Amino acid sequence: MEMVTRMVADRPVVIFSRSTCCMSHTIKTLISGFGANPTVYELDEIQNGQQVERELHKMGYKPSVPVVFIAQQLVGGPNQVMTLQVKNQLAPLLKRAGAIWI
Repeated sequence: MEMVTRMVADRPVVIFSRSTCCMSHTIKTLISGFGANPTVYELDEIQNGQQVERELHKMGYKPSVPVVFIAQQLVGGPNQVMTLQVKNQLAPLLKRAGAIWI
């Protein structure tokens, strides 16, 4: 988890994704739609992607993408993010993280 911790440090929103994953695309679109500019790590495109994916698996995420961190805190996968959205809690969370200003 050390690598994942370093990758999310000092970033308001981080999404671990795969370029071919439709749920990853959906979550990236949702968060970007608020005006946020998330840091996105495409695990199938970065050099250490398999190692990061193993760390995400150890954290309990299978499949390992998408996984979202907001304000360096693990939010979870698509179910958790969509639940926050349905409950109107995603925008306030992004705002508190400094990812959006409105």
